[in-house]
Order: sequence, then structure tokens, then C-alpha cells
Amino acid sequence: MKATQRTVMSWLIVGLVGFLLLPWYALQDSLWSLHWLVGVYSNDQMAAGIAQATAYGRPWLWGCAAALAFCGAAPYLFRTRETLGRALLIAGGGGVLFGLLQAFAIGPGGWSFATLQATLPALSSGQYGIGAGGMLVGVALLMLFAFGLALCGFFRGDAFVAGSVVGVTALVLLFTFFPVAKILATAVQNADGGNSLSLLAERLFATRIWGLNCITGGGGCGVAWNTLLLALLTATGATSLGLAFALIVTRTGFVYKKFLRVLTILPIITPPFVIGLGLILIFGRSGLVNQFLERVFEVEPSRWIYGLQGVLLAQVFAFTPIAFLVLIGVVEGVAPSMEEAAQTLRATSWRTFVDISLPLMRPGIVNAFLVAFIESIADFGNPILLGGNFGVLSTEVFFSIVGAQLDYGRAAALALVLLSFALGAFFLQRRILGKKVYTSMSGKGESGLPALLPKRVRNLAFSIALPWTALTMVVYAMAIVGGFVETWGRNYTPTLRHYIKAFSIDIGPHGIVWSGAAWNSFWTTLQLASIAAPLTAAVGILTAYLLTRQRFAGRGLFEFGTMLSFAVPGTVIGVSYIFAFNVPPVELTGTALILVLCFVFRNMPVGVRAGIAAMSQLDKSLDEASVTLGASGFRTLRLVILPLLRPAVIASLVYSFVRAVTTVSAIIFLVSADHEMATVYIINRVINGDYGVAIAYCSVLIVLMLLAIGLIRLLVGERRIGRRKTVPVTAAAAVASV
Repeated sequence: MKATQRTVMSWLIVGLVGFLLLPWYALQDSLWSLHWLVGVYSNDQMAAGIAQATAYGRPWLWGCAAALAFCGAAPYLFRTRETLGRALLIAGGGGVLFGLLQAFAIGPGGWSFATLQATLPALSSGQYGIGAGGMLVGVALLMLFAFGLALCGFFRGDAFVAGSVVGVTALVLLFTFFPVAKILATAVQNADGGNSLSLLAERLFATRIWGLNCITGGGGCGVAWNTLLLALLTATGATSLGLAFALIVTRTGFVYKKFLRVLTILPIITPPFVIGLGLILIFGRSGLVNQFLERVFEVEPSRWIYGLQGVLLAQVFAFTPIAFLVLIGVVEGVAPSMEEAAQTLRATSWRTFVDISLPLMRPGIVNAFLVAFIESIADFGNPILLGGNFGVLSTEVFFSIVGAQLDYGRAAALALVLLSFALGAFFLQRRILGKKVYTSMSGKGESGLPALLPKRVRNLAFSIALPWTALTMVVYAMAIVGGFVETWGRNYTPTLRHYIKAFSIDIGPHGIVWSGAAWNSFWTTLQLASIAAPLTAAVGILTAYLLTRQRFAGRGLFEFGTMLSFAVPGTVIGVSYIFAFNVPPVELTGTALILVLCFVFRNMPVGVRAGIAAMSQLDKSLDEASVTLGASGFRTLRLVILPLLRPAVIASLVYSFVRAVTTVSAIIFLVSADHEMATVYIINRVINGDYGVAIAYCSVLIVLMLLAIGLIRLLVGERRIGRRKTVPVTAAAAVASV
């Protein structure tokens, strides 16, 4: 009982710090400026919760304080686990519910709803967006509620698991469901603000979305069919290439596999329009290929790169690295002992690969396909650059928001169609994997050697991967060279002028002066990405652990919720965050925090899918052995599971960091003058026609990403599963040597 009392008292202290010592409402300046210390009890803008309730006319805040007080007294009033658990459920859950109701019901001008204004007395004061104090009280009450669940026997009585499920659910609801629901609600709204289901049906089933003129011969197909076709082709191509690269890196003696590993992740560390720009410089109407064909063979230059084929090529470039990052850990995790057992039973290398290795890779293949599919339907940069007359849903959403239409309802309806595609892919993935077991690593030692790839598989992998590698090198060479010439296409005189303009450094009387025009956005981007990456990886891996190792009501909905922000176009995510967090009770627009939150919950799904794929191979006996020896859920996760998930951790960290640096569509509406991001700066240079500076900046970002990836791999380390490092030999070769 003492341990229970300590847990309750720890969260009670957190809540009391929030109510007694920190500003209840959001501050104009940063909390770290410490200016609020002088007014925490004497200024209604900076006051703590207790001062707000007693001196500044906001008595409703006593409700949260009462819930905290009851939770603190509960361990001394209720002596059994179940009665204490029920008390914490009522007090903690009731306090959270009351806090939410009063936060949404009372705004800066008093009551927020006309019904409340008409039926209740007027308030002497309103309230603003929640601040550090209110947030700490909410977290404390939420965790006390979760602890009550554990005491009542839910989640096998494990307080860490209960707190994790409740905490991640609350985060997903607040920063994914709430903003998306906020903008999707506009799909049924008309110009007067009323709701109309007929208008929703008109928007959802418009000919522009579902038309089949491409089949009847009257023009192009609807953007929904275009999006679906593009996503299926992209996911197939990216998954196939990702698997080919993963097999070459892990199952062959290819001399340059380290270089290949680096090259496969280049597209993911590049701002999205760079790949498209490189493809245009090579295959565009004035590109090198067309110029060569015209001069040598007198072939008329064409615009074939614009349309489905161009967008498909660019997307496969962009999303193959994601598939590779998801697959590499799964391919490495296939137990060699199973393959050796098959060969001992005289199975050929081909049968071993088809019947043993490939089925065990299925979780990675299916998850990689799902991620690439969702990335494709949500992609904005490549279709806007290379789409031409080939429209997709993401570009339609963009033009609905920023074009002459300015129709948020239509954009929301298009987002609903995208969500339906993502939901369909999600359930198809679950159906394919089903309830089959893919465990290949257990608590026993594993010293086997991975089997050699069958000759036909090895040749196929090399025939796919090496030409693609060569094309990748050419595309990046073309894109990077543009930063070292005066003006691409007109003046090819070598110069460093673009780099000097963007990243010049001077020595002033007080030391180094970062005088280059790009330094401000560079440091801001690096700082925010460094904060967002570990948070994204932590939430993603923790969510994967909950999904694969725990069973609880609503688990399917919980899993889909983690993928929701990934399925919605970045433009919609950005606008939805403005809709949700521009007014109380949560005011975040214009701050660095809203950018970090957008990064975390936009990029978290890759960590979730990589973690699920990797954890599907870990025998649950590892967890059970740890729990049997008295370890808590947190200790088991930290000491047993995480060391075996290093490939998934690396995938999540790498992806979240580089996406935070290179993303465009999700943040273009969220940046402010104080927090300019690198990609927004680059886009502004492109709009102004300053391609040299834009490409120079991209080159610097690529170097930064390579250094960051190397540092991440160094800090996380490699998964060690006790396998021999010598070159494997087949059974036939062993017999021949006798």
C-alpha cells in the first residue's frame, strides 16, 4: 500500500505545482523567460490557478483543485485496491472531464455558446488558452485516472501500461482527432455556417472526383481514381525496390553495401521538390535527354515527364527509402536457424527463401506497402511539380484552400475521400497479416548464419537496385551542380556566389556573425527537428509496444488513430491545426510548439509501423520471462524489448528528424516570422526565381542529414543477437569440401 500511496502523492505534487506555482493560462512570452515570476500571484495574465480562482473572478477552477484534493486523500480513505481504484477513476476522470467542459464552455468573452449565454448568469471574466499550470494539473489528473484503471485490474494491473495507453490516447485525441475533426466538420457546412447533408453528398460524389471519362474517351478520370492508381503503383514499386536493397545489404557480399545503404536514404533527406527538379533537368523538354535526342537523332522534344509517369517516378524515388527503413530490420530479424533447418532437410535455396524467409518478412513487406501507399495519397510536392494535367486529391485540396475558390468545405470533403482510402488500406493490411505468428527471435541464443540468396533472387535484386542507384546518382548530381553555376540553362560559369549569399560568416567586434541570409532558418530548423525527433520516436515505439503486446478495448480504433494524420494531406493538417489551435482553450499558432507537435504526430506512424513490424518477430516469452522475474512493464520495455528494436528506433529517429527538416506542406501555414523553417525559405527563393540559392541550401541540408543519420546510428548502436560473422556456405558446398 505504501507504493500505491507514493504513486498517488507523486502525481498529486505534480498537480499542486501546476495549480499553486505556475501560470494557469498561456503567456505571451516564453515560459523560460521567467518574467511571469513577478506576477504569478499579482497579475491576471500570469497568475497561478489558485490566484485566478480567488482574486481574479474565475471560481470554476476550484473544480480541478477539488478533484486533486480528493485524489490525495483517497489512499487514506480507501484501504483496498479496488475501492481506491474506483475512487481515483471517479476523481481523476471527473476532474479531466470537468476541466475540458469549462475550458470549451468559457472563452475570452465569457460563455462560448449562445445557449449558455441565454440560460446562465453572465460571467465577470473569461479565460484564455491553457498554460503550463493548467496543463500540469490535467496531466496529473489523467495519470491518476490511469492509475485507478490499473488498481481495478485493467492492463493486468500494470500502472506503466495503463498510463501509456491513456497518455497516448489523450495525445492522439488532442493532436490528431481533434484538429482533423475540426476541419472535416466543415465538409457539411454551407456558406451561411449551417449544416447540409445534401451539400456533403454533392461534394463527395462530384464528377471531378469520381468521373470515368478516361474510360469512356471523354477526357481524364476523376482525381480519386488518379490518386488510387498512383498510390498502388508507387507502393508496389517502392516496396519492391526497398526489399531489393534490404536483401542486397543483408544477404549478399556486395562490396559497396555501405555506400548503397547511404544512397538509398538520399531521397528522404531532400526537400520534396529537389527530386522533381532533378528529373526535369534530365527528362524535361529542355532537359539533357531531350536535348541529346534532338541533336543526335532529330527527335522532337516531348513533355512526357509531366503526368502520371513523372509523378510515379518521383514518388518511387521519394518513398523507396521509407520502405527500406521499415524492411531492413525485418529482413535482418529472420532467424537463420529456421533457414538452416530447411536446408538440413534438403530444401533448395529457392524453396528455403520462398517457404521460410519470405513469409517471415511478410509483416515488413505489408507495413512498408501500407506506409508507401499512405505517403503517396498524401504527397503534395511531387504532383504539384510534375503532375501537369494529372490531378490528384492532395493538389485539389491545396487549390481549394489557397486558390480563387477558397472553399474549406470542398477541401474537407476531399480529405474525407483520402481518409476512406487510408482506412481501406489499413483494414486490408490487417486482413493480409491476420492472426498468423511471425516470431523468429526468442529468448534462446541465435548463432545461425543467414542463408545465401537464391541465384535468381540475387540477380533480380541487383538488376533492379543497381540501375536505380545509377539513376539516383545522376538525378542528385544534376540537382547539386545547379548550386555551383551562375544560372542553370543560361550561364554555366562556375561560382560559389549562392553559397556565400546564403551561408556567409563574418567576424565582428563581439565574435562570429552569422551574416548569411539562410542562417536564421537553418538554426531554427535544426533546433526544432532535434526536439521533435526523439519525441516522435518515443511515442511511436511506445505505441507499437502497446499495439503488439497489450490487448484492450478499442485497440483497432487506437491503431487507426495513430495513422490518421499520416493519411491526411499535409496542407489539410496545417490548416486543421490553425482551426483547432488558433483560439482557446488551446492557443498555439505562431509558436514553436505547434511546429514540434505537427512534426511529432505527422511523422509518428512510421515509427509505429517499423516498431510493429520488428516486434512481430520477438517471442512474447521474452516479456513473460521478464515479468515472471518481477520486472515492471517499463523495465521490461527498457531492458529487454528496446535493445532488440534498435533498427526500428533508428528508422523512427532518422525519418522523424529528416522529415522535420524537409517537410513543406504541413508547416507552410504554421510558420511565423520568429520561426522560419528551411523548406519555407527554399520555396520562397524558388518563387523569386533564385534557384541557385535554393539548390545550394538543399545541398547543405543533405550534408546535415547525412551527419545526423551517422550520429543517430552511433548513439543508438546495433542490435546484437549473437550471430556468427563468417561467410555462410551452403550444405552442398560443405559436402564438396569434405
